[in-house]
Amino acid sequence: MCTLLYQVCVMHVYLGCSPPWKQALLSPGPGEEATQRGHGSKCRAGIGTQIQGRVLFLTVCAAGIGGTFQFGYNLSIINAPTLHIQEFTNETWWARTGWPLPDHLVLLVWSLIVSLYPLGGLFGALLAGPFAIKLGRKKSLLVNNIFVVAAATLFGFSRTAGSFEMIMLGRLLMGISAGISVGVSMNIQPMYLGESAPKEQRGTVAMTSAIFTALGIVMGQVVGLRELLGGPQAWPLLLASCLVPGVLQLASLPLLPESPRYLLIDRGDSATCLAALQRLRGTTEVMVELAELEEERTACQGGRARRPWELFQDGALRRQVISLVVLGSAMELCGNDSIYAYASSVFLEAGIPQEKVQYAIVGTGCCELLTAFISSSFPWMPYLAMSCIFAFILSFGIGPGGIVPLPLCAFPRRLCLWGHLHCFFPP
Repeated sequence: MCTLLYQVCVMHVYLGCSPPWKQALLSPGPGEEATQRGHGSKCRAGIGTQIQGRVLFLTVCAAGIGGTFQFGYNLSIINAPTLHIQEFTNETWWARTGWPLPDHLVLLVWSLIVSLYPLGGLFGALLAGPFAIKLGRKKSLLVNNIFVVAAATLFGFSRTAGSFEMIMLGRLLMGISAGISVGVSMNIQPMYLGESAPKEQRGTVAMTSAIFTALGIVMGQVVGLRELLGGPQAWPLLLASCLVPGVLQLASLPLLPESPRYLLIDRGDSATCLAALQRLRGTTEVMVELAELEEERTACQGGRARRPWELFQDGALRRQVISLVVLGSAMELCGNDSIYAYASSVFLEAGIPQEKVQYAIVGTGCCELLTAFISSSFPWMPYLAMSCIFAFILSFGIGPGGIVPLPLCAFPRRLCLWGHLHCFFPP
């Protein structure tokens, strides 16, 4: 009976009515009306849950493919064509001046190409707040793809134009794009997803940002293999392939609703907010959540967006802001992201054969992707984290912990005491 009622509920939702003979066939008997009413409500709830899960899943994918996926993709994709871009820079300079570019200047140009990406991310992060308020969460993600299209065009025609400056400008634009969509930690994409998800799923939805970042890193490393786009002739296409995630987002995100919180609190559009909530939740019973948003809107009336320095002046927020700054700085200054840009050079110096370096590079991205999936899924994760700490201490003992004292043998005996002063510097 429940299966039959489920089919009728689906027909009612999608067709709006049922034929008379089906209504007569399904008319309940005297003792079945209450039971069928209960079963019908459960079936409608099941349909609403399925619709909510489908729309939310599509929203997460559409936002992530052009957000943190794009960030991770461009973070790792620059590693594969390292030697090719350096050769192109030297050849371009030679064709212009008739003289080769010295090795240290080639390295300087390459370092600028790599570092312009995080520099653009800084500018993009500063633009993220005004974009999110003026344009909205979804429209900001869409407009952000203007930078992606411009950068992909510069990358694709840089070799034909004989200009390494186009690569530098393209990296800067991609950095601005990454800063607007994801920035250093969380900006528009996590904000959009967090405001679109129901309370009980916000933690899970927030974790998808890290998953898409790791997925983008791995995908960039795989596409950069010599068998695909990592060859000496295909590297402009490799850099320009950042256009693909942008096009996918432009094709899918306009079909999905805007953030309900933005629609009500920032724009004051109650009708559109209600429609967005109903579509995201898959049900018309959203009045409780709408009332909560109305209360938040009332509490926010008369306020304005604060400047970063004003957050430090507020005693109620100062500790939280400082904690966020310390955690974010520690995460970015640990040097993890630099591995993806310079992995090939590091592995070559470590003695890995050149033909196998590209596969070792893919392994670094797979490690982050694996941890993104299992970080909160298994009870043995704390023990794995403890084992990693032990491994770090062992590597310190094998490396600098045991080697640093050796140069003291070169000191005269009367000066050996001063050579141990490094032990007094705090970590």
